[in-house]
Amino acid sequence: MQFNIAALLGDGVGPEVATEAIKVLETVGKKSSHSFNLHHGLIGGVAIDEYGVALTEETLEMCRSCDAVLLGAVGGPKWDDPKAKVRPEDGLLALRKELGLFANLRPVKVLPMLTDSTTLKPEVIKDVDLIVVRELTGGLYFGQPKKQWQTPEGRRAVDTMDYSEPEIERIVRVGFEIALTRRKKLVSVDKANVLESSRLWRQIATEVSAGYPDVELEHMLVDACAMRLIQRPAYFDVVVTGNMFGDIITDEASMLAGSMGMLPSASLAGIPKGGASKAFGMYEPIHGSAPRRAGQNIANPIATILSAAMMLRYSFNLTTEAEAIEKAVTAVLEEGYRTYDIIEEGKTQVGTKEMGGLIADRIIS
Repeated sequence: MQFNIAALLGDGVGPEVATEAIKVLETVGKKSSHSFNLHHGLIGGVAIDEYGVALTEETLEMCRSCDAVLLGAVGGPKWDDPKAKVRPEDGLLALRKELGLFANLRPVKVLPMLTDSTTLKPEVIKDVDLIVVRELTGGLYFGQPKKQWQTPEGRRAVDTMDYSEPEIERIVRVGFEIALTRRKKLVSVDKANVLESSRLWRQIATEVSAGYPDVELEHMLVDACAMRLIQRPAYFDVVVTGNMFGDIITDEASMLAGSMGMLPSASLAGIPKGGASKAFGMYEPIHGSAPRRAGQNIANPIATILSAAMMLRYSFNLTTEAEAIEKAVTAVLEEGYRTYDIIEEGKTQVGTKEMGGLIADRIIS
């Protein structure tokens, strides 16, 4: 089968890590009957430099015409002026909104060979295998009004957390569907003791749960969740939450796996069934563009490579091929190869290109 992928490599280390993910995809293609056709476009800071906008309409249309999007990362100090009318992140937010990518899946799995690569005790992070389902196109990042203005008393700013019943219902349903394929436990995270939008969230999550009697639903306040993620992370199976809360707690959870360079993500326009689907999606590492690391061949490409595996699973329904990538990553790590962010005594440090090559070499058809 043929699949068309929009490749938006972005800024900073984005092109470096995405190139290694593409290398792995090409290897999968050679060892299978599938071909992955890449269509390149600009996004973020490089698009601002070239076109004056973070995402052109032409690039957006290209993404719409493809089966999935592979994204590197966007942003950097060059475009960080808070007074700037156009920011690299505008392109990312526009992609999510215009392509209807409402469900962000962020798996956090601690591999046994990396339990000594974190600052937490091995017995705390042992057996951690959770997935956060983050609502991606609503809430505080998109709500209106959103502005900053001058008053006689000084400057003021407002952002609005706004959620509708359909927005909440569909993302909670994604959480339940994924929980059905795992340990059948869903934790819905909110701030219902303070926020009206969270009280609505909790009501709707409870109502949706009636259609999933085999899944245990637990409500948890976001501050309690943040504490539990460090105290007893193995407690969690599937977590579903709003846009801002999900953004924050997944960065926290990345430290369980040793580095943000280990965590992939999928942003879907549909609800996966049975752990796989053919939903349109965008795939990217959860880390940023890390401009200070750019051009040094040191960035960890594993998160982006695992994001490519998620693409095979959730947009192309190629579960066997996705598992081949995941097994190759595990094999390389078991052999003791590490990038700088997860290096430990007695292991072999390699660069971005070397890590990508090692993983590609271990793809088994």
